[in-house]
Amino acid sequence: MAAAGAGRLRRAASALLLRSPRLPARELSAPARLYHKKVVDHYENPRNVGSLDKTSKNVGTGLVGAPACGDVMKLQIQVDEKGKIVDARFKTFGCGSAIASSSLATEWVKGKTVEEALTIKNTDIAKELCLPPVKLHCSRKKGMRNISLNASMEVY
Repeated sequence: MAAAGAGRLRRAASALLLRSPRLPARELSAPARLYHKKVVDHYENPRNVGSLDKTSKNVGTGLVGAPACGDVMKLQIQVDEKGKIVDARFKTFGCGSAIASSSLATEWVKGKTVEEALTIKNTDIAKELCLPPVKLHCSRKKGMRNISLNASMEVY
């Protein structure tokens, strides 16, 4: 029964995210915003959600929050002895754009060295996801560079 309830909740959230055709635009109090299919995909099927063992000596954790919109992201990276990121996990409390940005970021950092991961800009993530201008803060506030830096510094 719980699985059925979770499925209904996800469908309802997805419908809101995509501006369900059952809700005419004139009934909405705010302007309608449509999201690119990449955002919807990462929101509905987030990659690398979860946690790594924070007690492991090769796991670093970064935590970034955006008080203005209430988004919080935790990113963990696991780095091998050569400095390559072998795994990345995230947990995000926030909007669909924040979740999608976090999901994409974990995909991008895997297989890179810490130095290479630090070259990823939040604008690259926003561009890849085709975030609407009103949602650009979702990639900025949880800027990959800041999180990777925090996480990698903890590892070393």
